[in-house]
Amino acid sequence: MLTWIRKRFCADMAIDLGTTSTQIGMPGEGIRLDEPSVVAVPRGSHRVAGRGAAVGKLAYQMLGRTPEGIHAVRPLRHGVISDFELCEAMLRYFIRKASGRTSGLRPRVMIAVPGCITAVERRAVFNSAERAGAGRIWLIDESRAAGIGAGLPVSEPLASMVCDIGGGTTEVAVMSLADVVSSQSIRTAGDSMDETIIRYLRKRYSLRIGEQSAEHLKVAIGSAAPLDHEMTHEISGLDTASGIPRKALVTSEEIREALYEPLEEIVDCVRRTIERCQPELIADLADTGMVLTGGGALLRGIDRYLSQHLGIPVRVADSPRTTVTRGAMICLDHLDRWKTGLDDGQASL
Repeated sequence: MLTWIRKRFCADMAIDLGTTSTQIGMPGEGIRLDEPSVVAVPRGSHRVAGRGAAVGKLAYQMLGRTPEGIHAVRPLRHGVISDFELCEAMLRYFIRKASGRTSGLRPRVMIAVPGCITAVERRAVFNSAERAGAGRIWLIDESRAAGIGAGLPVSEPLASMVCDIGGGTTEVAVMSLADVVSSQSIRTAGDSMDETIIRYLRKRYSLRIGEQSAEHLKVAIGSAAPLDHEMTHEISGLDTASGIPRKALVTSEEIREALYEPLEEIVDCVRRTIERCQPELIADLADTGMVLTGGGALLRGIDRYLSQHLGIPVRVADSPRTTVTRGAMICLDHLDRWKTGLDDGQASL
């Protein structure tokens, strides 16, 4: 009876609190919200613009286009909360929008976080979520949630490897018997790729572009491995020499060259994770390989690139952007089975 009342008046929520986007899913209902992790505020203030509605998609449209009095900011950097008040305001807005309620019982919440964050940073997530309206809170490492969401046999005595390439961090983990055997987390991911594209165009073409333009260029023609048919794309920016706007025609080969450094860092991260495994598990990986999740898995040819450099099979998960949220929903829906290994905040009190 109590379970029915809770589900009727307060649905459980799984939250992938990402650097670039936040997703909220509800067990049995699927993903209810998928919006950019952006908030617009008047400069010098922590009050959300637009009467508290300039959050998510609306605020993202303002990035790089705001007048002097308004500032569009990301409350998270590299998977870590950089502005507590804005993160709290953003979470409150998202939770209310996903649930469709402004009052009632506080929802139980499962939040996916990077494995590299410190105890202090984890406590910040607990505090922000609690002040945003969450009731009981659990944290789950993104790599573990990604493995479960990808449908890997993580409970079996067999090595299951996942690489989650998000916006702020890349999470790599080898799991066996429902636990993480070896893991690595680096703050090199989608945002780092955008930054290297910005630096490359500034150096190669003396052209200054913004983060959104760099991301658009990466999606349009970016690749990790050579393409059967190379592409070109016209990009607009500011000529750093003349100070006036102009356009440049950029090739997919040039973007691939720009992405070399962050891709190599991801390869090194995977290698370090494998090296820390026992020989039997390494032997398993030669057959089972690795699954890619996260928005970074959508980069053309990244599975082929990693397979060539690591010597193991690599495949991209179905709907890689939502894999972590799906895994967190599964854990929340079967809490008794997956509760071991979750962080409920009690140890850090």
